[in-house]
Amino acid sequence: MIAYTIRRLLMLIPVLFGISVFIFLIMKLIPGDVVSTMLGTEATEESRQQLTEQFGLDQPFYQQYFSWISGVLVGDFGVSLRTGKPILPDILSRFSLTLELTLLSAFLSWLIAIPLGIIAAVKRNTGTDFGVRVISLLGVSVPNFALATLLLLVLSLTFSYYPPAGYVSLLEDPLKNLQMMVLPAIVLGTAMAGAVMRMTRSTVLEVLRQDFIRTIRAKGASERVVIFNHALKNAMIPILTIIGMQIGVLLGGTVIIEQIFSLPGLGQMVLTAINQRDFPVVQGAVLFIAFVFVLINLLVDLLYSYLDPRITYK
Repeated sequence: MIAYTIRRLLMLIPVLFGISVFIFLIMKLIPGDVVSTMLGTEATEESRQQLTEQFGLDQPFYQQYFSWISGVLVGDFGVSLRTGKPILPDILSRFSLTLELTLLSAFLSWLIAIPLGIIAAVKRNTGTDFGVRVISLLGVSVPNFALATLLLLVLSLTFSYYPPAGYVSLLEDPLKNLQMMVLPAIVLGTAMAGAVMRMTRSTVLEVLRQDFIRTIRAKGASERVVIFNHALKNAMIPILTIIGMQIGVLLGGTVIIEQIFSLPGLGQMVLTAINQRDFPVVQGAVLFIAFVFVLINLLVDLLYSYLDPRITYK
C-alpha cells in the first residue's frame, strides 16, 4: 500500500504539470488584459508600457510560465495584479468555505441518494422504483443555477423567507453558518444525488442477481442482512468511484452558486478574478482545485482495497 501510494503521488507530478500548462495557455488566449482593464481606453502608451513591464507581461511566453511555475513549486502562487497581495493565503482562507459547502452538499446527497437507490433496486419495476428513477433524472437534468434561482423565488414569494447574506464561520456561530449553507448545499447536492442514486440502483441490482446472493438467501439470511451486509458492500466500488468524481465536480462547480448566494468562497474569487482579468489569481485557484481533485481520486483508489479484499496494489 505504501509503495503504491508513493507511485501514485509521483504520477501526480506530470498530471499537474500538464494541467498548469493548459491553464496558462487558456489564460493567454482570453481576449483583453489586466493593463487595459486597469487603465481604461484613454490610457497613454507610456503608462501602458510601464504597467506591462511591472507585471512582467513584456517577457516571452515561456519565461512568464517558468517564472510562475517555479514560484508555485515553493508555495509562492504570486501576487494579485489588482491588489498586489499574495494569492495563496487568500486561496486557503476562501477554500475553507468552498470545502465546507462541498462536503455538506456531498453528505446531503449521500443521505438521500444511497437509501433511495437501494429501495429502487429492491423494489424493481414497481411504482416506487419508477418514482426514484424520475427523481434521479430530474436531479441530473436541472442546471444548478436554474434550481438555485427557482428555490430563492419560491422561498421569498411564497414563504417570505430570505436566506441570510454573507458568511459566518462554523466555529464562530454553527447555527447561523448552517442557515447560510444549507440552501446552496441542497442545490449543489441535487445533481450529485441524482447521479449517485442511478449508480446505486444499477450496481445493487447487478449484485442481487449474482449466485452468492442466492446462496446467502438459501441459508436463511434475512433480507436486511443480504442487502446491507453483502449486496451493498460489493456494490460500493462503482458508487465510490462516482462519488469521488462528483466531489471534484462540486469543488469546481461552486462558482455560480457562491455568486447567487453571496458566499465569499473560492468560486466567487475565481469569477471576480476572471472579470477583472487578474490571471495569476485564476491560474493559482484553478491549479489548487486540480491538486485537491487528484488527491481525492487517490484517496478513492486507496479505499477500494478496504471495500474489496480481492483488490491488491502489488
